[in-house]
Amino acid sequence: MTEEHGTDEHRPPVRIERDGVVATVVIDRPKALNALSPDVLRAVADAFDALRAEADAVRGVIVVGEGGRAFVAGADIRSLSTLTPEEGAESARLGHRVAAAIEGFPAPVIACVDGFALGGGLELALACDLIYATESSSFGQPEVRLGLIPGFGGTVRLPRAVGLPLAKELIFTGRRIDAATAEAAGLVARRFPDRDALLAGARATIDEVAENAWTAVALAKRVLVEAAGTPTATATDLEVAGFADAFRTEDMREGVAAFIEKREPEFSGH
Repeated sequence: MTEEHGTDEHRPPVRIERDGVVATVVIDRPKALNALSPDVLRAVADAFDALRAEADAVRGVIVVGEGGRAFVAGADIRSLSTLTPEEGAESARLGHRVAAAIEGFPAPVIACVDGFALGGGLELALACDLIYATESSSFGQPEVRLGLIPGFGGTVRLPRAVGLPLAKELIFTGRRIDAATAEAAGLVARRFPDRDALLAGARATIDEVAENAWTAVALAKRVLVEAAGTPTATATDLEVAGFADAFRTEDMREGVAAFIEKREPEFSGH
């Protein structure tokens, strides 16, 4: 979490950049370390809603913070200081709306962390499918140091990412971990020496994903998200349903035919 130090005037707090099949959602409040005010949270949700309208043309999304010091250093403390319990609950619901928009997006979403990913920033990254990070990045859930607990999904998604014992330790202590420790714990998928390499690596992954059947990738993401944390019997039922849905697609017929005919598939996304 962070307290605001200055403002970033004359530009929206979140913008979308497009480069072919890749969309980048940039949180652009570097003076505030990209802190998640209610307006920023709504802007992130709106960005994913806008991209959802053109999902057939997007094969992957990168989420990144501007400025090089922080991905997102947390929520705005000043905006939290006057909230009633009811308003606090509404703030948490807004954070969960953002996470649901990311998890519900049919293409993979990669959080590119360069700097701090703390509090709500880590929770935002956890809602993404993959976390890539620079060597200088750090991660933590410091809410207890303010008399709070994670409110945007940290108590749910962090244990799934790193296991319950480490998640409890990080949440109970408010401790930060570096990128190497985060990678060893399974929180970070890949580390990079600097921001340029980070963004290039994320782009390379999305380009690789884009070579596959878009319908299959979307189905796989749906099953992975819906099955997370459910009993084995429920999870396997979800997988069976997703597997059956794949047989309804033109891409499945094309992919199998191409394999049999020993040629490259020409997926249509249908």
